Amino acid sequence: MASTNTLNAEGLRDRLQMYAQREGIKQWDLGAACSEDCSVQVDRGEAKQLKASQRSSITVRVWNSEGLVGITSTTDLSDEGLEQALTGAHQASYFGNPEDIPAFSPLATAPLPQLDRPLKDRRGILPLLETLRQAESDLLSRHSAIQTVPYNGLAESLSQSLYLNSDGAMRQMERTQASLYLYARAEEEGRKPRSSGAIRLALGSEELDIEGCIREAADRTISHLDYRPIETGTYRICFTPEAFLSLIGAFSSMVNARAVLDGVSLSQRDSIGSTVAVPFLSLHDDGLHEGNIGAAAFDGEGTPTQKICLIDGGQLKSFLHSEATARTFGVQPTGHAGLGAKVSVGPDWLVVSTKEGCSSGSNLNHQIESDPFILIEDLSALHAGVKASQGSFSLPFDGWLVKGGERFSVEAATVAGDIRELLKSILHLEPNAEVTPRGVSPHVWVDGLSITGEA
Repeated sequence: MASTNTLNAEGLRDRLQMYAQREGIKQWDLGAACSEDCSVQVDRGEAKQLKASQRSSITVRVWNSEGLVGITSTTDLSDEGLEQALTGAHQASYFGNPEDIPAFSPLATAPLPQLDRPLKDRRGILPLLETLRQAESDLLSRHSAIQTVPYNGLAESLSQSLYLNSDGAMRQMERTQASLYLYARAEEEGRKPRSSGAIRLALGSEELDIEGCIREAADRTISHLDYRPIETGTYRICFTPEAFLSLIGAFSSMVNARAVLDGVSLSQRDSIGSTVAVPFLSLHDDGLHEGNIGAAAFDGEGTPTQKICLIDGGQLKSFLHSEATARTFGVQPTGHAGLGAKVSVGPDWLVVSTKEGCSSGSNLNHQIESDPFILIEDLSALHAGVKASQGSFSLPFDGWLVKGGERFSVEAATVAGDIRELLKSILHLEPNAEVTPRGVSPHVWVDGLSITGEA
C-alpha cells in the first residue's frame, strides 16, 4: 500500500514539547496536513497538463500565561521551522483577542470512529494520462455533435492529517482518493453550443467508474441539444439530488453556529426547536457515511466526526459546532471545525431524507409524471446568486421542461426564491435517495418557484 512518512505524529509531538518547555509554553496545539498529488488533463488526445506536487503545512496555536492565543502557519517542517512557528505563535499571543479565546476540544482525546477506507495504490501520471485519453476518445465518439471535451481531469492523491495538543491528544489519519471529471461540449449548425458533464470519485483510480462517467456526460450533453426557450412564470419544480444538495449547501449557514454568532445566518441563537421545513423533511450531516469517499475520523480540533441531526420532521434540532461555539451554546462540539486564525465551522456530508414514519401524501415521480414541471439538473453561479444571510437566491440552471413524459431542454433561464419559503413548500421527496459527490438526497419536488426565461 502507498504510504508517506512526511508527518510523524510522535516525532512532531516530542519536538514541540521540547521547544515549548524551552520557551516556557505550557499550552499549545498543532494541526498539520501533507499530500502527494498528481493530475492530468488532455485536449483531443494530447497531454494538456501533467502535474505532480507535494504539499505540507502546519498550524500552531499557543496560549500564553495571560490566557491569550496566538497562531502561526508554516510549510517549513524542519526543526528550525517548527521552533520558529512555536515562538512566533507565542509572540503573537500577546496581541490575541481577549473576546475570542478558543480552548482545547473536550473530545480531543475521545475514542475515534472506525472508518473502512483502505489505502489504495497510486498508478502515477503516465497510466492516468492513457486512461484519460481513452475516456476522452470514447466520449467524443458517443455523438457526432460532441466536438470537444474542454474540461476534463483525472487525479489521484495520498493525504495525511494530524492533530496534537499539550494535553496528550494525538490524532493521525491517512487516506487516498481519486477523481475523474468529464465536461463535454456539443455543437450543431445554426444552434447554440450545449454542455454538460459528470464526475466520479473513488478511493483509488483503478476503482473509478470510468464507463459510467462517460455515459452520464454523454447522455446529459445530448439531452440538451433539443433546447427551447421557456416562458417566464411560476412552475412546479423537481430538483435532482445534486441540484438540491447544491442549494442546501449554499445556505448551510442556517445550521452553522459560527455564522449564527457572527450574525450572518438566517438562524438565531434561540432558533433550535423552530419549524423551518415541511414536517416530512429531515436533514443530517453524516461525515462517516459509506458514500463519503473523503471521510475523516476527526476535525481540525481533534473532535471525532459524528452523525448530527440538523432538521428532524421540519424542526431545527442542532447547529454544527466547533469547541468555541459549543462552549457558548452549552453543548458538545460536533466535529465540524477547521483550525485557523479564526476557527471555522462547516458541513461534511449532507443527507436529505423523509422523516421515518412520515409521508408527504404524494406519489410524484419525475420519470412518469404527466403534468408539466421543470426538472433542474444543475445550478450555476452559487457564489454570486445566493444571499445566504437574507435567504434569497436567483440562479441560472440547466434542466428540462417536462410535458407528458417528453423532455425539452431549457435554453436559458434562472430560478429564484427564498430558501425559507422553499423548505416549507416542498411537495414530495421521492423514495429513492442517490449518493452524489456532494452528499445524499432523493429527487425533491417544490411548488411555486419563479422561473425567468430568456428575453
